[in-house]
Amino acid sequence: MITIRETVVTEYDSEDLEPLDVELVVFDMAGTTVQDDGLVERAFILAVRDVGIATTDESLAEAIDYVRETMGRSKMEVFRALAHDEDAAEHANAVFESTYLELLQEGGIAGIPGVENLFRDLRSAGVKVALITGFSSATQQAIISELGWRDLIDAALSPTDAGRGRPFPDLPLMALLRTGATNVGAMVVVGDTASDIISGVNAGAGLVVGVLSGAHDADTLEEAGADAVIDSIADLGDLIGLSEVLL
Repeated sequence: MITIRETVVTEYDSEDLEPLDVELVVFDMAGTTVQDDGLVERAFILAVRDVGIATTDESLAEAIDYVRETMGRSKMEVFRALAHDEDAAEHANAVFESTYLELLQEGGIAGIPGVENLFRDLRSAGVKVALITGFSSATQQAIISELGWRDLIDAALSPTDAGRGRPFPDLPLMALLRTGATNVGAMVVVGDTASDIISGVNAGAGLVVGVLSGAHDADTLEEAGADAVIDSIADLGDLIGLSEVLL
C-alpha cells in the first residue's frame, strides 16, 4: 500500500498534501499519458469542416478555441455543443473517430516518457491502474493496442462505459467500481485539463493531480481544483512516495 507522506512536488508546498493510502490511480489519456502530436485537433478540424460546422476561417477558429477549452470532455458532447443538432453531432463524431483512427495508424502516437515504468511500478506496489478518455471505446482500445499497454493496466473506460463523460464524476467512480478499490479517498485522479480535474474533485478523489504535458496550464488546473500540479506524469511516483514502497 502506498501512503502519501510529506513529499515535495515542483512549485507545490508538501504541507498541502495530506497522508493518503492509494489503491487506484485513474489516468487521462491524450495529453496525460499519451502524446499524439496534435492528432486530436487535426481530426477535429477535419470533422467540423466535413460536416459543415465550420464553413469560414472565423467559424473554424471559434470551433478550435472551443475544442481546446473543453479538452478532456466527451467528444460527442463537444460536437453537440458545436453543431446544435443531434444528427450533425453524431455525423461529426463519427468522422472524428474514423479520422483519428486513420491518423493513428499513420504513426505519431507514443506514451509520455516514463509512463510505462510508472504503470509497472504502481502495479508492483499493489495499486490498480485505470485509463479514462473522452474517445469512444473503440478508439480507446485502438490506442491501447497501438501502444502495447493491454497488460499494463487494470481497466479502460470511455463515456459509454460510465454514463457521462467529464467533468462529471462517472468515469473515475466507474473505474473505482471496476477495480474494486474500497473508497474514493484511496483514489488518485490525474489529468492535463480542467475537465479532468473537476471530474476528480466531483468524484471525491483523495488526490487530484494536474500535469503540464497537455492542454491546460498550471493556473487553469489549479483553478479547477488540482491538489498538485506536476510537469509530467513521470513525476507522479515521487509525489505519492512510490519509490519508498518499492525499496
